[in-house]
Amino acid sequence: MGELVLSVLIPVYNERETIDRILDEVHAVPVRKQVICVDDGSTDGTVERLQELKIAGRIDLLALHPVNRGKGAAIRTALRASTGNVVIVQDADLEYDPADWPGLLAPIIDGRADAVFGSRFLGGPHRVLYFWHSVGNTLLTTFSNMLTNLNLTDMETCYKVIRGDLARSLHLTSDRFGFEPEVTARLAQAKARIYEVPISYSGRTYAEGKKIGWRDGVAAIGHIVRCNLTR
Repeated sequence: MGELVLSVLIPVYNERETIDRILDEVHAVPVRKQVICVDDGSTDGTVERLQELKIAGRIDLLALHPVNRGKGAAIRTALRASTGNVVIVQDADLEYDPADWPGLLAPIIDGRADAVFGSRFLGGPHRVLYFWHSVGNTLLTTFSNMLTNLNLTDMETCYKVIRGDLARSLHLTSDRFGFEPEVTARLAQAKARIYEVPISYSGRTYAEGKKIGWRDGVAAIGHIVRCNLTR
């Protein structure tokens, strides 16, 4: 833990109501960290609030996309700016709890893993929501596993913790939610040692601002095929 510097990659799009709270939760975790926020063309006042938080020292690095390019593009921007020896993706919407970080970091700190996925399906507490989302997630994870030869339970999870040097070496191009199957495929191709640990999950409804939809699920099939057939 003494040598750990965690780069926290936070893609942000129209999260004016949640950005303060997620940064509070991020800073509450007792680990040295580099907080990198990338606004992806927000139109709800998020940009102005992020700039205030940067001035207040709550954000170490802030990048602004002039137009919405997608979560994957925002993560790539943050990843290029990162310098930590471990990186983690943290959504700004409060669905994922930074209190789970110690469990996610442990296999990397212990030298057992190069990457750790936080699984919403290994027994952690979670909000009960959409049945068909869980079915879709299972199908996409299974299809991804067939091509990567991994046995993940939650390929689509936001919580992916990766050694910094490895993460920055991966060839990533997906702009939207294709980031999840793409980074999974690239880690498999790199022969990374991957662990899964259970995490909590407080999913949002669409009325509460959830952004991923069925079209993204259909697109993920194409991303899985493309990313596993190319390098």
